[in-house]
Amino acid sequence: MIKARKLTKRFGEVEALLNLNCNIPQGCIYGLVGANGAGKSTFLRLCNGIYKPDEGHISINGGEVFDNPAVKEHCVFVPDELYFLPQSNLNRMSLLYESMYPRFSLERFADLSAAFKLDRTRPLNTFSKGMRRQAATILALSAMTDYVFFDETFDGLDPVMRNLVKGMLYDDVLERGCTAVVTSHSLRELEDTCDQLALLYQGGIVFESDVQNLKTSLFKVQVAFSEEYDRERFTDMDILSFVKQGSVANMIIRGDSAKAKTHIGALNPLLLEILPLTLEEVFLYEMEALGYSFEAPAAKGGEHA
Repeated sequence: MIKARKLTKRFGEVEALLNLNCNIPQGCIYGLVGANGAGKSTFLRLCNGIYKPDEGHISINGGEVFDNPAVKEHCVFVPDELYFLPQSNLNRMSLLYESMYPRFSLERFADLSAAFKLDRTRPLNTFSKGMRRQAATILALSAMTDYVFFDETFDGLDPVMRNLVKGMLYDDVLERGCTAVVTSHSLRELEDTCDQLALLYQGGIVFESDVQNLKTSLFKVQVAFSEEYDRERFTDMDILSFVKQGSVANMIIRGDSAKAKTHIGALNPLLLEILPLTLEEVFLYEMEALGYSFEAPAAKGGEHA
């Protein structure tokens, strides 16, 4: 398990992370979403002992990470900005990884290289951006560690390769019980990959949930009545948003959709539809409920975009 308590990291006057708390359980795919500067990369570097916390602490399986080789050998990190030894190829890089990770599997390295159809003898500096990402993924998964960390997991990968990487992550989590922590700017990218998702905002986790519960806890209702009505008609319901145009109202409700349908149906509406929300919509409404709002800045000088 990964535990972070009051984790804080500063770079000069910039607070990249501030009093961050989280528990990441063993054997799951945990997704971190946030805009540039939210603290995702800093968090991953703290998890891997690249940075030392300024305040608070982070531990993996009970051991502090920074300056602790016994913990680090169980973690492998694929950063956003990749680095390979000068003039190296995959074969040479595999020797480096084998020297650092006791469970590095040359057999799996060969299998993954074949699955990605990469030439292990070709210099990595001649690879495209997507191919370099594939090479880094091959090396990381061949290390057979208990924890794998991917920063901007699918950056530069085409749809076929994205699905291949996702399948490999699933296999590692299901078959080996490893834990994968992945970051992205896009919720859609992680929606069908992660067991849990967390939203980083201004250096802290402001929202965290199991993906399945998150997707089923909020839903949209479209309803219409022949007579005039307002929000007060829907008592005993947790309504996050109520927008009415003419006789049709659109509501975002938290709770049990089946119970809500029965409750509203008893009011004899002309129209009643229960609609699912995308994960992105769920996060936006949950953020608004927490008091966070994101508004575009007003155009200057009366100009319109």
